[in-house]
Amino acid sequence: MSAHLVAKDLAGGHAHRILFESLDLTVAPGDVVGVVGANGAGKTTLLRILAGDLDPIEGSVSTAPADAFVGWLPQEHERVEGETVAQYVARRTGAAAASAAMERAAEAFGEDDPEGLAGDAYAQSLDHWLASGAPDLDDRLPPMLADLGLDVGPDALMTSLSGGQAARAALAALLLSRFDVVLLDEPTNDLDLAGLERLEAFVRGARAGIVLVSHDREFLSRVVTRVVELDLAQQQVSVYDGGYDAFLEERAIARRHARETYEEFAGTKADLVRRARTQREWSSQGVRNAIRKAPDNDKIRRKASAESSEKQAQKVRQMESRIARLDEVAEPRKEWALQFTIGSAPRPSSVLATLDEATARLGGFTFGPASLQVNAGDRIGVTGPNGAGKTTLLRLLLGRLAPDSGRASLGATVAIGEIDQARTGLAEDLPLGTAFEVVVPEMAPADVRTLLAKFGLRAEQVTSLVGRLSPGERTRAAMALLQARGVSLLVLDEPTNHLDLPAIEQLEEALESYDGALLLVSHDRRLLDNVRLDQRWHVDHGQVTVVHAG
Repeated sequence: MSAHLVAKDLAGGHAHRILFESLDLTVAPGDVVGVVGANGAGKTTLLRILAGDLDPIEGSVSTAPADAFVGWLPQEHERVEGETVAQYVARRTGAAAASAAMERAAEAFGEDDPEGLAGDAYAQSLDHWLASGAPDLDDRLPPMLADLGLDVGPDALMTSLSGGQAARAALAALLLSRFDVVLLDEPTNDLDLAGLERLEAFVRGARAGIVLVSHDREFLSRVVTRVVELDLAQQQVSVYDGGYDAFLEERAIARRHARETYEEFAGTKADLVRRARTQREWSSQGVRNAIRKAPDNDKIRRKASAESSEKQAQKVRQMESRIARLDEVAEPRKEWALQFTIGSAPRPSSVLATLDEATARLGGFTFGPASLQVNAGDRIGVTGPNGAGKTTLLRLLLGRLAPDSGRASLGATVAIGEIDQARTGLAEDLPLGTAFEVVVPEMAPADVRTLLAKFGLRAEQVTSLVGRLSPGERTRAAMALLQARGVSLLVLDEPTNHLDLPAIEQLEEALESYDGALLLVSHDRRLLDNVRLDQRWHVDHGQVTVVHAG
């Protein structure tokens, strides 16, 4: 089905707070619309409104035809207890809901129905069931899982999967879906390079219109045909035709022009105000001098002074009139920017961590043997597919897993700073502020609150349990911890997951100025290109290949 999604004069928000307004957007078949903006700008809110899951504050959303199959695939941070892979995929593709609706319609169809409404409802539900791909989903699922390298089977519980495996199950659901319009929220999270390539191929080749939120800049650059920017700082919504890189260039030009226009206006106004003030001073001074110097009977001089004063007053009025006629230009608001640095620890010994023919056996998986060394100041990028052994490598290097054979050693004076995939650096069952003080006891509570506020974590987050924070909030808390503590070995495992684009750019700047050792595990291609690295460790099937930069 060829379907269009149309949003007219759309406004969205929550709790009486408008996040965006006056958005007009048409999504046609083949369109790929990328939605960008800082965390909290309303990206997920927009997707929910487009999906019909949330009512807009103003405006409307419609599809043509009206029964178009709109699929919303949100981020899912918590998996449903007891749900199998097959049940998960059926839910995400809409097949489960379509099957349930058809069963209800079939039951009603068998009841007394003199007006024939149940028959119409059954016909509609049958059409939707067929369109959802439900009839043959069970047959299509196993080959898709095998194709994506997910060998756990349809009956495996989602709670038993790793983050990378769960990401592949989500990708399988997307590839098996039959939506007319697709809404995707952070589809790239936890996908490895092979998964990203499959996702990109699907998005580029899809006949359906797609609206997606992503913080993966390379992915956006490769797939989007239009960009919607939700700019909370300027309280503006802008739609840019063209790809992501064209959007960046056009936005930079627009921001520069806005700043130049304001500065020209402000300079002109300031000059006119200064000249008007000078004219007023001259006029007042002239009147005072005339009164002081002129004899009482010198009518001619008094008349001349009065005419001079009137001329000065007229010049003042003209200047004030010019000021009033100026077109007011609002000053562009400065965006809140994360100012992030990584604290440095005293320089340790030259060798921080070593593996000597180290192996580790985990179930049927064997890592190694590997002989590797991390020296002070090394900057190492760690790449490889999901399940290849990257996390095992980190655990061996950091002394959290003893090798089954060979040797692993960690320097005694190494100060480790880490952001792991689970963001588990703070106690889950404590309020954020308290958990932070436990890890950094030398910091006063007021200083902790000030530091967390710099990372966009306000009072409500500081008093919330760590376990209840969003993944983005947990990531920013982990970054704050890196700034508070001295680090000589920085370990980042997929650090850009759940970070918005401005925060990712700040992370890159902080890594540029950080002079300690770095282990960066990432599938973010643009991050790996932008961060200065002197080695790449590629992990595949438990084996590590070392590639030196240059």
